[in-house]
Formats: sequence, C-alpha cells, structure tokens
Amino acid sequence: MKKLILILTAAVMAVSCSDNLEDLNQNIKDPTNVSGESLFASAQKQLADQFVTPNVNLNNLRLWTQQLQETTYLDESQYDQITRAIPDNHWRELYRDVLKDLNEADRVIAATDNDLTNALKPNKLAIVEVMTVFAYSNLVETYGDVPYSEALDIENLLPAYDDAATIYKDLLTRLDAAISSMDTSVGSFSDTEDMMYSGNVENWKKFANSLKLRMGIMLADVNPALSQSTVESAYTSGVFTSNADNGSYMYRPAAPNNNPMNDNLVLSGRNDYVAAKTIIDLMNDLEDPRREVYFTTVDGEYIGGVIGEISAYAEHSHVADRLVDPAEPGVLLSYAEVRFLLAEAAARGYAVGGDAATHYEAAITASFEYWGAEGLSDYLASPAVDYDTAIANSSSSPAWKQVIGTQAYLGLYNRTFASYNSIRRLDYPILVEPTDAETGFPTRYLYPVGEQTLNEANWSAASSAIGGDAAETRLFWDKFYTFDF
Repeated sequence: MKKLILILTAAVMAVSCSDNLEDLNQNIKDPTNVSGESLFASAQKQLADQFVTPNVNLNNLRLWTQQLQETTYLDESQYDQITRAIPDNHWRELYRDVLKDLNEADRVIAATDNDLTNALKPNKLAIVEVMTVFAYSNLVETYGDVPYSEALDIENLLPAYDDAATIYKDLLTRLDAAISSMDTSVGSFSDTEDMMYSGNVENWKKFANSLKLRMGIMLADVNPALSQSTVESAYTSGVFTSNADNGSYMYRPAAPNNNPMNDNLVLSGRNDYVAAKTIIDLMNDLEDPRREVYFTTVDGEYIGGVIGEISAYAEHSHVADRLVDPAEPGVLLSYAEVRFLLAEAAARGYAVGGDAATHYEAAITASFEYWGAEGLSDYLASPAVDYDTAIANSSSSPAWKQVIGTQAYLGLYNRTFASYNSIRRLDYPILVEPTDAETGFPTRYLYPVGEQTLNEANWSAASSAIGGDAAETRLFWDKFYTFDF
C-alpha cells in the first residue's frame, strides 16, 4: 500500500513539474494570436511607406519622373533597375508585407465572433478588400502579368502568373462588391487601427469609388467601353469632392511612425537629392507660384540638377520644408488627382458632370489649395495654362493629352506612382534623356531576379506573354507611348 502511495505521489509530482516547466517555457510578452485589426494596420503602414519613401533601394519614381535628381550616385536617375534590385524590393513589400497581411487580416476578422464588434465586421472586410484591390492594381500597372489566383499561398512557392487584363477586370468586380457591401450607418476600424480615415466608412466608400475611377481611366486606350462604364459608374456613386477626402496616411511627429521623406532626407543626415532640372525648368517657364512650396531657392533662383549628372547639393534647389515634415501625411489618392482624371474622362467624351476645362481648372485649384500656394487666378489666366488657349496653341494630337498631362505632372508632384501612371498614360510632359541612360524611359518594372531564378518556368511564360521582360515593354493598357530618346 505504501509503495502504491509513493508511486502515485511521484506521478503527480512529475506531472506538476512538467506543467511548471512548460509554463516557464512560455513567452508571456509576445501574443500567441494577432488580431485582424493589427494586421490591417500593419499592411496599411507598409503600403503607405512604400509609396511615399524616397529610399533609393525601394522607390525611385521621383527620379524616373524627373522631379528629383541624385547628387552623387547616379544609377537610378539613369534608369538602372538592377544595381539596387528595385523591382525585387517593391514586389516583396507588396506581396509579403501588404497583401499577405491583408489576406490574413481578412481571414482573422471573418473568423472572429465578438458580440461587441460583429456589426462592424462587414465594413472592416470591405475596407480590407479595397486596400487589397489597391495593392494588386499597382502590381499590374507596374509589372504587367503577376501571380494572382495562386498568390499568397505559403504551400505554393512557385505560383503561376495571371494575365494582367484579366486580373484588372476581376479587381474591378471585387471593388464593386466591396463598395456595395459598405454600410455608412455603421462604423468599422478604430482611429488607432485605421490611420487613413479612422474607420469612417463614408470616406472609405469615396476612396473606393475614386480608385475605381482611376482604374477605369487606365483602361481608356485598350478597352474604351469598359473604361467609360467604369468611370461613369464611379462618378455617379461618389468620388472625392474636396481635399478633405484625400486618401492620406497620417504619419506622426516621431520615428518610427514619421513620414519616410523625413526619415530619409533629414534624420539620415544625407544629402542625396536635389530638385530635377526637368520640373524646375517647366515651372520656371510657367512662372508657377507653387515653386516656393515645392522647392527651396539658391540665391533667389530655382535651379534643378541636370538629369543623370552629378549635381552639387549646395548649388541646386532642394525639396521645401513641408515635404520633410515628419507628420506630413502620405497621400495614396488625392482630390486633385481625381479632378485631373475627370478632366481626362470628359476630354474622352465620358459623362462626368462637366467639361474637360471645368475639371482641369478644378484640379489645378485643388493642388494650389492643398499646398497653400498663392497666385492661382493669374496662373489659371496665363495663356500656357488656360485650357482653351493652351489647347488652341498645342501642336500635339490630341491636344488635351499635352495640356492635361503637363498640369497633372505639376499637380501630382511628390506622388510617385500616381505621377508615373499619368506620364505613361498621357505621354506628357516629354521627359529628357538622362546622361548615360541605361535604357529608354522605363515603362514598367522588370520582374524580380528572384522570380527568374526560383520560379523560372512561370517567369518565362509571363515574360513571353507581355512581350519580353524589358524596361521598355509597354503594358497591356499603355498603347500610345511616344517617348523616343
């Protein structure tokens, strides 16, 4: 009997010790589960950072669109995509850090059953879907064919690429469904989970419709019927109507939540960029009053660095202080952009509540108001800016592409992908050939080197389908590119 008691006591002690040891091995400081809301917040910041950053390893579009020029290291100003693996980094950021987090956020939010938040779930899922469409549309607009139907599956390390036009149409279908499911009488994310609209569903619905407008315009030269129906539907449903609607990520005054421009141009202590000669010369010719809110002066003059050449920092204009303010919002979609898109739509004959001149003037006005620039009336009245006069004086055909494209370029200053899309779609303004350019103007990002080596068969098929994995390959929506250096 005593032996039996001893055996049972030892067994109980062993189990107890085992449980205690397992308890000691638990990391009580890290969560075992991450909420869908946290994943959404992370994806939103990663997306904003990638679009806003001037980091030469991540986003060179201010250089490619000749808004900025490098001072010393010239590869990126000369259209080199390879040295710093820019396509690889953008691909990784969007697939791994944005889309995968959004995918997981969708799964977790859908599976969470909480009486306090269940009513908010449909709106949260719709907003996650809108951000997903935004990210995928950028990948299609940037690379062409990309992994889509087989993407984000950790069990499939070699996903096939889908046809870009097919993806784009499916994204529009998904966007329509998300818009239809939004209930503006109910909330969504909290103000700490959503750093764009603090969960305001009405604002998110305007953002979604404005994204739909932009995607519709991107199809204008390749699928006019779908483009027109998409644009007119977005306009009717309700796009941005003022700068207060802007889709902006709200950065904070201190790192690590500060604006990446502040991080890279101020806190880094580096002087890597000056204003580019292309944009400075254009604004000087137009006597554009926004120069003083865009750039600094050198002895009272605005001076830009020659594209593709070394430019001494002290001898050229730099970005103005506002652009490097740590709390300056990071704009993903703006009212000014929406009005330029509507101007283009009206010029194409779409029914969007006004003629091209009206939307064009409103777009320029929105830009001036956003930046707090003075001198709007005189600027709009100048012959080179006044819509009808500029159209009459243009030698381009169609003239509206030159007129709208030039002012959109100036109005979308500091907007990276928005400016890049506008230039590729409208072919204006005409950019200069960089000194010692590696290629002609890059109409797309190359596919990542990692895809070429690890997913070779699918990469090869995609490359053939789009006409070759080259920087100057025109994507399916880009039919009338005319930059010939």
